[in-house]
Amino acid sequence: MKTDLTDTTASKINKALVKARRAIGTPAVGMVLTLVIVTDEENAYDALKAANDASREHPSRTLVVVKRVSRSPRDRTQSRLDAEIRVGADAGTGETVVLRLYGEVVNHAQSVVLPLLLPDAPVVVWWPVDAPLDPAGDPLGALAQRRVTDTYSAEQPVRELSARADAYTPGDTDLSWTRITPWRSMLAAALDQVSVEVKAVEVEGEEFNPSCELLAMWLADRLDVPVRRSLSSGPGLTAVRMETNSGPITLDRADGSLATLSIEGQPDRAVALKRRDTAELIAEELRRLDPDDTYASALRFGVERLNESNGRMPAEAPEQEKEREQEPEQPEAAPAEASVEGPPAKGEPDSAPGAQAAEASAPQASASAALKPVPSGLSGKAAK
Repeated sequence: MKTDLTDTTASKINKALVKARRAIGTPAVGMVLTLVIVTDEENAYDALKAANDASREHPSRTLVVVKRVSRSPRDRTQSRLDAEIRVGADAGTGETVVLRLYGEVVNHAQSVVLPLLLPDAPVVVWWPVDAPLDPAGDPLGALAQRRVTDTYSAEQPVRELSARADAYTPGDTDLSWTRITPWRSMLAAALDQVSVEVKAVEVEGEEFNPSCELLAMWLADRLDVPVRRSLSSGPGLTAVRMETNSGPITLDRADGSLATLSIEGQPDRAVALKRRDTAELIAEELRRLDPDDTYASALRFGVERLNESNGRMPAEAPEQEKEREQEPEQPEAAPAEASVEGPPAKGEPDSAPGAQAAEASAPQASASAALKPVPSGLSGKAAK
């Protein structure tokens, strides 16, 4: 059942919802949360379709906020709210209200959404595209316990991850992180099968895919080992290779649906690792409404530290190198002092060879100390 309201208000929308529920014979409200989707007209259909599919698992009231662009100065001064109400079979297992905002009311969307929230029910806000850099500071994001963004739709996804880390607030999450849940579960299970020490990791995937960076940051944060990010033609994530003291462990997915898990000394195994659609990702995020501490830890590891572990030079390093080249070279005084001092006195041991050996072995010892063994509880910490 569909009801169209033109130039309406929030109170009229609430009355129309009650009337529509009574008309289809379901006056009771059996929904568990309010899902607010903030999008544009271009992406509204796909986002609403994904939300309706997810509502089969999480019955909810879905509020789609579409901010219409006013093309003339006269239109910007005229505020209007249009609503499309869907209940019954047209709205999945919940109910849907599509809100189209015009004029000045675009800047006050929270005043329209607030009266339509389900009482005593959690609120989740999802930005399929054009998410704010600080979701918790957004007026609509401030109404929610959980804020969902999608860095994959950003113009510069990797740079967007740094902005997300700077503005992170408990309750923030990203669908790029949700996409790698099966990968994290499979890698944690693989490390639980064998007792090994991981020395280095390589994550391979598409160039503009923030899920690859998030998986690499999660591995670097959890294992405390160098993680190398390499590029492939996709689709999405294609492989993770771990170097261990007992041989390599590889999870390779070339076709986007079926992966191969290879562990030294064990036969190769085929693993179902298909790429999931948006409805499955949203349904997973709605299963938990508490802060995701694992995502926060991986995000705060930082893309910059990941680039440094890949051996990339920081941005200020070339300038420092030029300054060192312009500095005049200082004369070396050590050989002259050695010739003046002469040979060591009797009874005094010559410690030069031993000192040189200790200096040569020091970097090797520090590098081996930095390679921590795999935590025994990695699967519990890694998988959601």
